[in-house]
Amino acid sequence: MTDQGAFEDAAAAAAPVLGPAGLRDVAAKVAAGWPAQAVLGSVRDRAAVAPLLSALTAEDVPAGDAAAFLRGVAAGYGSAAGAVTVETVWSGPASHAVPVRATAQALLEVVAGAEHELVLMTYSARRHQGIRDALAAAVRRGVQVDVVVETLQGAGGALSGAEPGAAFSGVSGVRLWHWPRARRRERSAKTHAKLAAADRRVLLVSSANLTQSGVSDNIEAGLLVRGGEAPRRIAEHVAELRARGVLEPLRSRGDR
Repeated sequence: MTDQGAFEDAAAAAAPVLGPAGLRDVAAKVAAGWPAQAVLGSVRDRAAVAPLLSALTAEDVPAGDAAAFLRGVAAGYGSAAGAVTVETVWSGPASHAVPVRATAQALLEVVAGAEHELVLMTYSARRHQGIRDALAAAVRRGVQVDVVVETLQGAGGALSGAEPGAAFSGVSGVRLWHWPRARRRERSAKTHAKLAAADRRVLLVSSANLTQSGVSDNIEAGLLVRGGEAPRRIAEHVAELRARGVLEPLRSRGDR
């Protein structure tokens, strides 16, 4: 058997994407002798699993050893992810008696810390150079960046001015998504969530839109969560909405 560095690196990269349960699932299929194509056909996150299987084959890692290693990574990652920290974040005026994290600072930290996957969702958005620069840097690092926005038509007159998606125009590599009005059971329903999730391990949920007033000027409140199930479940839910076609790529102005 050759050196297993690439396999170990691929397992480490897959851990934050698949989570402990996903790693254990892949381990079970490898141990059972599933062909690589069969394993890929059974998972949602093929981009994370494919390098793992490729390295396993290239390095001729025995199935039993590979499965045992993946189960160990799953246990270690699960233990680390189980340590949860929660901070409050605020926009607007500061209180000297009660120090708090600023929304803009927390958001930029989440974006800057992403290594593999970044999911943002907002109702309104306006060009914010700090956010645009941070997203562009994430794309250059190889992070998959998905941003879900409302549209003027979807907002039904509640938003005005430029399309929210225009806040990200020119940031190459950022994938924009929206919830088409035709897929909304109630015509008055809105895309109203505001969140940022990095690598399924860090989550910022806030009342703040991705605008200067939202992240800095208004009084807005939110929570910054590190570890635990919440960041992973949020990212998985958004990925499932995309996979089912509830969310569609935003390719032009307006809603379809």
